[in-house]
Amino acid sequence: MARRNKYNAKKIKIDGHTFDSKREAERYCELKLFFKAGLIRNLELQPRFLLQDEFFDKNEVKHKKIEYVADFMYIDKCGKTIVEDVKGVLTDVYKLKKKMFLNLYDNQYDFREIR
Repeated sequence: MARRNKYNAKKIKIDGHTFDSKREAERYCELKLFFKAGLIRNLELQPRFLLQDEFFDKNEVKHKKIEYVADFMYIDKCGKTIVEDVKGVLTDVYKLKKKMFLNLYDNQYDFREIR
């Protein structure tokens, strides 16, 4: 029996890309149509954003960098760069990373949460 994740989402593969949920896969198909119609450009999957560099603390313990991985990024017909995250469950880690992302990148990107 195929194992599901703790939020009951089922992974789906489309065009060689594996999506964490049916809703994320559906959004990808929507964005592909927008791309083909010329409504968006530069569609990117799983863009990564640095939230904090790796560092060594005073005890010389190395702490790994913190990144936020969105679901999609693209440029809309008005020339704005859009970052999208498809969410079913808003975890505490997601809420924290979203807050850090907005603090660092809110002036550069238009963030959209797709529910």
